Amino acid sequence: TKMMTEYLLLEAINEGRVKWDQEYSVSEYVWKISHDTNLSNVPLRRDGKYNIRELYQAMTIYSANAATIAIAETLAGSEENFVKMMNKKAEELGLKDFKFVNSSGLNNKDLKGFHHTGTEDEENVMSARATAMLASYLLNDYPEVLETTTIPKMTFREGTEDAIDMQNWNWMLPSLVYGFEGVDGLKTGTTEFAGYCFTGTAVRNGTRYITVIMNAKDESGKGTYKSRFDETKKMFNYAFSNFGKEELVPANYQVKGQKTLPVIKGKEDKVKIETKDPITMVVKNGEKENYKTKLVLDKEKLNDKGELTAPVKEGEKVGTLTIESSNEGDLEFLSEKGKNKIQVDVVAAEDIEKANWFVLMMRGIGSFFGNVFGGISSTVKGWF
Repeated sequence: TKMMTEYLLLEAINEGRVKWDQEYSVSEYVWKISHDTNLSNVPLRRDGKYNIRELYQAMTIYSANAATIAIAETLAGSEENFVKMMNKKAEELGLKDFKFVNSSGLNNKDLKGFHHTGTEDEENVMSARATAMLASYLLNDYPEVLETTTIPKMTFREGTEDAIDMQNWNWMLPSLVYGFEGVDGLKTGTTEFAGYCFTGTAVRNGTRYITVIMNAKDESGKGTYKSRFDETKKMFNYAFSNFGKEELVPANYQVKGQKTLPVIKGKEDKVKIETKDPITMVVKNGEKENYKTKLVLDKEKLNDKGELTAPVKEGEKVGTLTIESSNEGDLEFLSEKGKNKIQVDVVAAEDIEKANWFVLMMRGIGSFFGNVFGGISSTVKGWF
């Protein structure tokens, strides 16, 4: 849930609707939540003012719930309006199996009576896939989030009597107790309903993975802070040990048997075609050969005989090349955005100028007599 709040805040910052140094005046709702010691929080003064950056840091590093609600109120005027923004954005991003009922991820019964009427027993719900998609969009659209998620420790209101030390709840950051090489985010979450959850991300040698763990339990079946990191470690070890980026198609690649397209009305009767860019994909070790290419030509560029009409410009798009699995079943991607990464343009590799009128006329004459002689030849053969 807080990842969606982070996304909407960073979007607003990027669009200039909110500024980092903008001040927030504490509402009664936020004040009451902030002083609940059973929840993850930084206590806020009822008459206090806090800038958006420090509230964002408290939310992102320390999972501070009241700070999260404060951000929601800043962006939408009320948490109720903000929840509408959350659900709308989730639909825009193509998430499935989700429902946001508040900005923090708490059960509505923990909101001190400030929940929307008739929703006391409701909770935010997201599938593992929807959570992974949200994490992917957050990292790709606003990578600056990592500047904060990588902070292992920070003091809230440092230098004041309200100073509070915040340790990042992501204990897999390299300097913390369950440190793992390459981990730089992203968000923990714990509720009675969902159990111990963690959306992790790690990068090594330019390859980044996202993992989602929900309701993690140890060997005895008990949910613990450690269990979610133990399960995440297993997933990261599996990913980094068994998968890697492979260039499946180089730039300027030509499909065997389809290296050219016929051209009419040109100085040349065919043109070379090739991929504009390479295709790189994460594949399981040793399975690079399990993929094949599929060329799809742009029918609007071709006549009924499958020919291009001159002039043809170098770099002109004539189709697309996509990667397919040699085995049964389609390749699966987290989103359409990911699927589009294995599709590249196929373009003309050279200019084909249009032939002048004289050449075209002579070709027409030659074609006419060729057809005449062909007809005579067929007729003569028919006599015998």
